[in-house]
Amino acid sequence: MEIAVNLVREDDGPRSGPVMVGWFRANDKGGLLYDPPERVSFRQTNRAHAKSAARCPAVIQMESRYFLVRCPFDLHIGFDRDKDGKAKLVNRAGIASPVRGSKLGELLTLVSEVEWRYPDRPTIQLILPYVFVADETVYMTQLAPFAHYRPDPLPGTIFGGRFPVSVWPRQIMWAFEWHEPQKDIVLRRGDPLFYVQFEHDGPERPVQLVEAEKTPALMAYLDHIGGIVNYVNQTFSLFKAAEAARPARLLTPKLRD
Repeated sequence: MEIAVNLVREDDGPRSGPVMVGWFRANDKGGLLYDPPERVSFRQTNRAHAKSAARCPAVIQMESRYFLVRCPFDLHIGFDRDKDGKAKLVNRAGIASPVRGSKLGELLTLVSEVEWRYPDRPTIQLILPYVFVADETVYMTQLAPFAHYRPDPLPGTIFGGRFPVSVWPRQIMWAFEWHEPQKDIVLRRGDPLFYVQFEHDGPERPVQLVEAEKTPALMAYLDHIGGIVNYVNQTFSLFKAAEAARPARLLTPKLRD
C-alpha cells in the first residue's frame, strides 16, 4: 500500500514552473571523485534528418526526465567462498587496483547471505554520498541506465527503489543482485552507474536539478531520520511522523562563487 505524502501548506500558491530538486554529497571526503548528476542526453547524434530519432519530441521528453550518476572509480570484483563456505568478495585487480584494499571494504559490502532474495544470487552494495531533497512532494525512482549500451553487460541487475525525497531524503547506494556470481563485476570510472527519475504533481512541469546547500536545518533533519532502517522493517510507515517533524524549507540552492 502506498502512503500519500502531502507537503502543500496554507501559504503555498498554485504550482508552476520547474520543480526544483536539490542534490548534495552527505560526506565531502573525496568529493572530487563523485561527479554531479547529469541530465541524460545524447547530443552528439544525427539531427540532420527531420525524422531522426534525435529530433523526436517523445525521445527528447523521455531523456530529459532522467538524470545519470556515473561510477566514481574502477572496480574489478569477484565472488568466492572461504574454506568454511562463507561468502566473500575478491578484489581481482589486486595490487593493480586504483582503490586501496583497506578502503575498498569501506565502500563495497557483501550483504549478509540470509538477506539475499535468492540463495544463489549474492547482493552487494556500493556506498555513495549522494542525497536528493525537495520542498514539494517529489518521488525519486532509482533504476538501471537502460539507454546506455555496455559491450560487456554486468552479470546481474541493480536493485531499484522509489521513495519521496521531499520527506525522506537519505543517502543512496548502488545495490546489485549478482545473478551469475561466477562472472566478475567490472566497473570503470565514468561508466553510467544508474539513473534517477523524479515524479511530482504534473508531467508538464520539468525538473530543475540544483546543488543544495547543507544548511543546519537540512543536516539536523537528516540526523533525525537517519539510520532508522536498522531498527524497523517498514520505514514507509514513518513518513507521516517525518513530515510532521520536517521544517517548512529544506532546499536552499548552493550559491556559486
